[in-house]
Amino acid sequence: MPDPARMELSLTVNGERRTVSVAPMARLLDVLREALGLTGTKEGCGEGECGACAVILDGELVNSCLVVAAQARGAAVTTVEGLLADGEPGALQRAFVAHGAAQCGICTPGMLVAARCFLDGGAPATGEAVREAIAGNLCRCTGYVKIVEAIQDAAGMEGGAGGGAAVPEGRALAASGGAGSGGGSGGGDGLGPPAAGRP
Repeated sequence: MPDPARMELSLTVNGERRTVSVAPMARLLDVLREALGLTGTKEGCGEGECGACAVILDGELVNSCLVVAAQARGAAVTTVEGLLADGEPGALQRAFVAHGAAQCGICTPGMLVAARCFLDGGAPATGEAVREAIAGNLCRCTGYVKIVEAIQDAAGMEGGAGGGAAVPEGRALAASGGAGSGGGSGGGDGLGPPAAGRP
């Protein structure tokens, strides 16, 4: 007999159709982390203020801590894990590593998702536009300059109108291995393939 306290939720996550049993008022954040094991999406403030839990929902950037699971029924969700190309970091992740734009790693997944949403929109990656795109994402480790430069360089590498200098090839290749500065390397921060046991 079906549990009246739970509902079947079907949605497409990172291109894959998934169906899970959840409480109707569960947050999308909890569905992703606990029901689907996608722990790249972080919980920071839990109030929609920090952007650590940002995902792309039907093409729009949202804070998953504010989205009730039932609202995501039938939706397409992209998490930081979905930004990998064939399991490898793309230009955006490589630029973050090359510029040292990842520090402790808590804000990095949300920053990457916000940046991906911005770059997919095709707008020129001016400093002002990039800062506006990540305005909902808080970083307590740095002054955002390296993050903005990384997004601009990623735009240039992807053929967009980036505003910074290109990432040197050697640094970009080294970055693809996931070796970054600070705590932002590998797995749960979205800069490399998922690491087993990474929170």
